[in-house]
Amino acid sequence: MFKKPLADLKTSAPIRSSDRRKLKQKVVDTYSLTAEVGELLVPDGLQSQKFSTHVNEHGIAYLSREGDPLWFTIGKASDELIPTVYTLWKHPNLLPFLSTPSAVIPKLINGADLMIPGVVQHTSPLSPNQLVSVTQYYPGMKVGAPIAVGKMAVSSEVLKESSGRWESGGEDLRGKAVFVLHTWKDWLWDMGPSKKMDLPEPRDLSANQAVNEDQVVEDDVEIASQDGTKKTNDETPPSATVEGKAEEAEQQEEETNKVNPEVTLTPDEVSTVLRSAFLQALSTSLASLPTSAYPIPASLFWATHVLPARPIYTDQGPIDPTFVDAKHSSYKSVKAFLKSSAKEGLIKLKEVKGDVVVTAVYPKHPAVASHRSHRTLHSVEEKREKAEERERKEKEQEEKKKSEIHAVELWKPHEKTIPFFVSAEKDTQELYTGAQIKQIFTTYVETKQLINARDQQYVNLADDNGLFEAVYIKGQETPEFMKREEALKRIRDNMQPWHEVKVEGSDAVRKKGAITPITIVVKVRQGRKAATLITGFETFQLDAEVLAEELRKICASSTTVNQLTGKPVAMQVMVQGKQIKKVVEFLISKGVSEKWIKAK
Repeated sequence: MFKKPLADLKTSAPIRSSDRRKLKQKVVDTYSLTAEVGELLVPDGLQSQKFSTHVNEHGIAYLSREGDPLWFTIGKASDELIPTVYTLWKHPNLLPFLSTPSAVIPKLINGADLMIPGVVQHTSPLSPNQLVSVTQYYPGMKVGAPIAVGKMAVSSEVLKESSGRWESGGEDLRGKAVFVLHTWKDWLWDMGPSKKMDLPEPRDLSANQAVNEDQVVEDDVEIASQDGTKKTNDETPPSATVEGKAEEAEQQEEETNKVNPEVTLTPDEVSTVLRSAFLQALSTSLASLPTSAYPIPASLFWATHVLPARPIYTDQGPIDPTFVDAKHSSYKSVKAFLKSSAKEGLIKLKEVKGDVVVTAVYPKHPAVASHRSHRTLHSVEEKREKAEERERKEKEQEEKKKSEIHAVELWKPHEKTIPFFVSAEKDTQELYTGAQIKQIFTTYVETKQLINARDQQYVNLADDNGLFEAVYIKGQETPEFMKREEALKRIRDNMQPWHEVKVEGSDAVRKKGAITPITIVVKVRQGRKAATLITGFETFQLDAEVLAEELRKICASSTTVNQLTGKPVAMQVMVQGKQIKKVVEFLISKGVSEKWIKAK
């Protein structure tokens, strides 16, 4: 849910004391807590912040005074308070838990739901739609810190049934166990200033957690030994008991790897598999083909539609797809197979120069209607190709990020703003980002109780000399009340601008002054000859000579480098012709953000 940045994050605002008390009482009643624990989980100074997720789901986050998200709701009409991982670390026993192997956790953080094969142990009873936490599995009577919160997709009885199948050597049940709502290190977690906290150590599994005894013993799954006896984790390394489950969870929707080796098929069995593939093709790809696509040569028909529809499993187990072909069947050839299918009324053939072509198909044949769909070789290959393509794009994105030139605006307390930062107990020699200044300002007006009682969008400037001085601008009237955003802007305007530029492979460079964008402008010279002029690239550690040489090749035009008049350290690169588009694309490829490119 929070795997991508929030689409619309509003300004946080403190909630009234009466509303906080109501929230605290609701938490106490919902989770059967004492008043003291309720005070810890719904502390004084609570703030609310409205947001929309990347899929346009509206919600409210409740933040601590410091800004850590503690609770959230999802849905405009929903008032269900869901604890964040920050809150679960304060009170780990707040929700029932399910444990999963460490290999699964990165998948959950990346936005996946927890699948049934990934559940190693869990508390009982659990019912669908119940809020639960997800923890990392540890052998013995230990349980890891919560790393996710979500809602049950199934009951604990379904999980027990899946575990029983696995222990007896069968396949786990498929499907989702938990719909994950929020995880450690997702975008909701990253909102908090405490996001760099280390993961807590695993804790002892206490008896008062209402853990079903059978499920605790799931950690000690009995494994059949070669001599037919049973042995438990007392005799086997704990990792061995979870290995199959971890493998299942990693692959999730993939076929279980606890299967027999690829089976050897007889010619008749190959024919049966090919017929199944043929019926699958008739019910899918061939059913949607227009009549204009016919006639189709037999070889093309076979390679394009029948072979990709071959199943990857039979009742005996997995099969080698390279072996399942007409020459290994009882038909011995594609032509014989198709003629047999034509006699059955599934297709219509025509002889052409000793070969056959398919002129029509009949997907409404009773044999097609009674065919049971299967997972095809094409679907597996398509999924693998998509995974490879996704991995390739992720690598490209990572490489692109590495080559990016990171330019950050910074501000330093200066003159009129120094008393404000002293009063806020902040270092006046430090450089601050815009987000940090906003956080300091928000905390300051809340702590000093400067929020206007009538309209929380406004702050009372007259009640605090430090803030009043920080927003004062000579020649402009400073009212008693001012909107937060306007006050924040004035504070930044009164601070000393700095910037930091970081290029991969070199140290970050901090300099006084605001960031000056790279300017690209086309000017017409004598004789109506146009030239593209580029200036301001020194800020981004780009060399003029290197820039000119690369642009000469890209634009296929002559380039020159000149010193700007009156600016001894500033250079200008000139490219013959109207080359704005190519120059912009080139600068972006070099890692310069489009934000810092000004083209005229």
